[in-house]
Amino acid sequence: MKLRWRFGIIAGLFLAVFSLYPQLKMVYLRGAEWNGHYAYNDVDEVAYASYLKALIDGRPRKNDPYTGRDDTLENPQPESLFSIQFAGPYTIAIPARILGVPATWAMTISGAVAAFLTALAIFWLIGMLTRDSLFAMAGSLIVLAGGALFAGEGAVGEVVGGGFSYPYFPGFRRYIPAMAFPAFFALIALVWKMIGRVNEEGSKGVGDESNLSRPHSSTPLLLTLSSIAFGYTVFSYFYVWTTAAAWLGCLVICWLVVRPEGVWKDIKLLVLLGAGCLLSLAPYAWLLSKRSHTMDDVQMLVRTHAPDLTRVPELISYVVLIIIAMGIAMKMFALRDRATLFAVSLALTPIVVFNQQIITGQSLQPIHYQVFIGNYVAGLAVVFTLGLIWRTADGSEKLVSRIALTVVVLVAAGWGFVECHYTVRVLDDVNVMRDEALPVARRLAELAQNDADKHHQVVLHLGIAEADDLPTVAPQAVLWARHQHVFAGVTWDENKERYYQQLYYQGVVGRDLANGMKSGNDFVSMIALFGWGRHTDRLNSQYKPLTLGEIDAEARIYDEYVKNFAPTKPGVVRLNYLVTSNEPQQYFDRIDQWYERDAGETFGKYVLYRLRLK
Repeated sequence: MKLRWRFGIIAGLFLAVFSLYPQLKMVYLRGAEWNGHYAYNDVDEVAYASYLKALIDGRPRKNDPYTGRDDTLENPQPESLFSIQFAGPYTIAIPARILGVPATWAMTISGAVAAFLTALAIFWLIGMLTRDSLFAMAGSLIVLAGGALFAGEGAVGEVVGGGFSYPYFPGFRRYIPAMAFPAFFALIALVWKMIGRVNEEGSKGVGDESNLSRPHSSTPLLLTLSSIAFGYTVFSYFYVWTTAAAWLGCLVICWLVVRPEGVWKDIKLLVLLGAGCLLSLAPYAWLLSKRSHTMDDVQMLVRTHAPDLTRVPELISYVVLIIIAMGIAMKMFALRDRATLFAVSLALTPIVVFNQQIITGQSLQPIHYQVFIGNYVAGLAVVFTLGLIWRTADGSEKLVSRIALTVVVLVAAGWGFVECHYTVRVLDDVNVMRDEALPVARRLAELAQNDADKHHQVVLHLGIAEADDLPTVAPQAVLWARHQHVFAGVTWDENKERYYQQLYYQGVVGRDLANGMKSGNDFVSMIALFGWGRHTDRLNSQYKPLTLGEIDAEARIYDEYVKNFAPTKPGVVRLNYLVTSNEPQQYFDRIDQWYERDAGETFGKYVLYRLRLK
């Protein structure tokens, strides 16, 4: 039975709608007052959007939109997470620049396109296995709509009671990992097409490989496309390409241990694919060697050999492996069947990525494997294994089977909307706030049009979320933003001093700073002053909560900084603009001590001032 691609297109459209749901929700909430901003799916998207905006504007690959420091011959910049993982943003930025699409709309459109293509790739893979278009459609929806569920995250916590609905569809975070997803799942589908040879009529004798077709005449093309897909993931997202590498390793081991018929021909193909993958890893390693030291601080690399065996994707993998073992014992399918081994390789992959540190001794924020890729691989292992059972049961033409699959499609799509409803609410207020701040950002962009030094003009934005978002629209630098430290333009010490200056102009004193962190409400200060690894235990296995002594010591250092502050001292950033709310109780004493403000321009709830040093 040939695949009916309209089923895959329907699945893709469902996923595209899920990707667009936050945008539709914000437009609904804002109504006629909507200013045209994009709704983000995750708070980290502002950093990605800012980098994307810089590329659309023609700035170099190594740029820092938060400080305005670009790579030049006179001032070379180190590599950052963004400059190394450049494939995704350039894929978006090049057509956006040609077509004149701003970064705000490019983020929205790219997310929907990535979701659509990912659904098609999974549909193709499951369709090749089962030769059942409806099953493939259901499988695609299960893997992607259930991604958060397979991570033990998302809406399920609140639905069952007592949990917190977050994150929203983690695979749709733009452009990381969203842009890498189509390439990752296309890689799996291409490899299956290359080595998953079965009777072209769809053998019902599971495990009977006497009628294996010859390798595809298109094998060289499949190898090339697979290498390109892997290379795209390498320069898109660390956690995706390392998972792809782990899966390929598991696949090779399964083939070598069980040795299906024609194993050495397959191994030869996989070795050639490995060589193609190395072509991408060589320049990647070179770029990584040029990275900023700040990048290592941000990533929170942990030295450990401790196993990590109980994360939700791993638990799912254990269940899949048990089902496969039972299926073999019951002779539903054979161990030497390529499809069986393929399912085993998928199920082993989450276990491997969560426990590679047993050998390497290095663990890098495994929560990202749990939420952004390992969960989807575990979900794919579930669907692929169910596909083994489905093709064995031969239910593709039975009316009851068709009805059952239709129900599964509706349930999977329905769960997708449940995820949308619960998890988008978390970001409603901040998305509305960002849209309200868009007019002042556009005004800053207008003021920069004829400014030759626009990237080095500095804005003090007193709104935390709005300052983080500002470089997505305006080309000026900001004094401090929550995601500023993830770029290579500033060291950790400079980022910390910039935050001191932000607090200083807001009139904060050390006592207030300490009390906010001690109460646990001021997680922004915790991150800015102590790093991402000190405010939560989610990011690494060696989490050390802040002590009261550390907080008090930091508050004293800040008070000493305030006592000796002067805008002409080394390390103090000179300001050009101030953005604040139009509420009458705004604090300006410290700003007015050093700067003259003009009359200001009002944009809704925000006021923009031009500053001149006294």
